[in-house]
Amino acid sequence: MVGAPVNLDMDVLRTFVTGVDLGSFAKAAERLGRSPSAISLHLRKLEDQTGQPLMRKHGRGLVLTEAGERLIGYARRILDLNDEARMALDTLADLEGWVRIGVPQDFAETWLPPLLARFQGAHPKIRVEARVDRGSRMAEAVRSGDLDLALTWGGFNSLDCTVIAERQLAWIARKDHAMTDNEPVPIVAFDAPCAFHRRATEALEKAGTPWRHAFATSSLLGVWAAVRAGLGITVRTVDAIPDDLSTLSSADTGLPALGSLPLVLHRSNSGTKASKTLEELLLSAVAMQTAGSGS
Repeated sequence: MVGAPVNLDMDVLRTFVTGVDLGSFAKAAERLGRSPSAISLHLRKLEDQTGQPLMRKHGRGLVLTEAGERLIGYARRILDLNDEARMALDTLADLEGWVRIGVPQDFAETWLPPLLARFQGAHPKIRVEARVDRGSRMAEAVRSGDLDLALTWGGFNSLDCTVIAERQLAWIARKDHAMTDNEPVPIVAFDAPCAFHRRATEALEKAGTPWRHAFATSSLLGVWAAVRAGLGITVRTVDAIPDDLSTLSSADTGLPALGSLPLVLHRSNSGTKASKTLEELLLSAVAMQTAGSGS
């Protein structure tokens, strides 16, 4: 007699996917509001349900086993279908209200507009007001109640925020850029305060490499225009590089490694059902973008 099929636990799958996408189960615990011991129990439960080890130690961290690599794709699809079903049912609940969200220019020019269009199609009675602004101003707007949600690069010393992803950073220049020996590195960046500018200058100073401000602007288009003109180099995430520009290798140029930068979600204390629904969609989209970028 064939035994009944094992149903994978949805909460356990979400823990698994969140930990893999964030690159850390400690961060998954923070994101999901669970203790580290609860996260460990979830992983053990999932391995019991699948009958195979899903993670193995690698250095100080964990990496997916072959079984884990196979499961992660199915797990994302299961969760996506679950979240889609919940959104469809939420539509029947006739959600109403306003959601005010702030986003970085990187996202406003890429995947965010289609996502907001999808959200408004599912919830036609929710009005979304989107603002594209500097991270420091958006974090302050959430604190003052002028925004319900905001995504920023770095936390800006805000207490009510959560790291939702880490994105690898890269030095970016036009394709024919050549480093000049014994000359300060020309930096193109946003006006201060800017998390990318701070990470670049801190890395250069730590390495003992001289640098200079070559071009400061308040727009991402201005950054790319200055780099294309050969005025200097800039720092952004590896998945935000225009096709006509290229990354500079630390090994080839002697530039210091930059590591990663946290993407942070800020929430208002007076969150509504409408804002929480949009937040869930945002978190899912960021997780998919992170997975797709290999971060």
